[in-house]
Amino acid sequence: MATRSTKWIVFMAVLVLICIWGVRQYNSMVSMDEGVQTAWSQVENVYQRRADLIPNLVATVKGYAAHESQTLTDVTEARAKATQTVVDPSDLDPEEIARFQKAQSELSGAIGRLLVSVEQYPDLKANANFMELQAQLEGTENRIAVERKKFNEVAQTYNTKIRRFPANIIAGMFDFEKKGYFAAEDGAEKAPEVSFE
Repeated sequence: MATRSTKWIVFMAVLVLICIWGVRQYNSMVSMDEGVQTAWSQVENVYQRRADLIPNLVATVKGYAAHESQTLTDVTEARAKATQTVVDPSDLDPEEIARFQKAQSELSGAIGRLLVSVEQYPDLKANANFMELQAQLEGTENRIAVERKKFNEVAQTYNTKIRRFPANIIAGMFDFEKKGYFAAEDGAEKAPEVSFE
């Protein structure tokens, strides 16, 4: 009789330990998921900062370079598209992040073309407002790179956690899904050609 009650106590103790482990794993995954969403919010913040600088940049350039209207229109349209491309932080799958990244890349390209066209206007390049805006844009691009890197690191930690055994059992039971990453731009593996002609 004592062995039967001992077995029952051991069984209950093991069951309690498994439940405690499961709760700790679940809570850990929730915390990591929140971390990924927070990192995503920071990414969105720095992209929004860039988007907020663009109207001032366009207005400054417009005063000096009126015949660059197509380039200015391209920047404005790319900004509109980039700010309309929103990703739900709870659904950070690779396709959604790629869609967001594509819109942001189009805006980066349009800004790059605008800054290249500005080279033709020495008065504009010497304008204090333009120089300040250009410095702020450069700083924002650096912030974007930093926040994207942080996001990828947090997402990797989360993805590793939910895929490891036996935590993957809890992840599967409660629908914790893999998060996407920011990837290098197409063509980033090729060095740009530089010409000094």
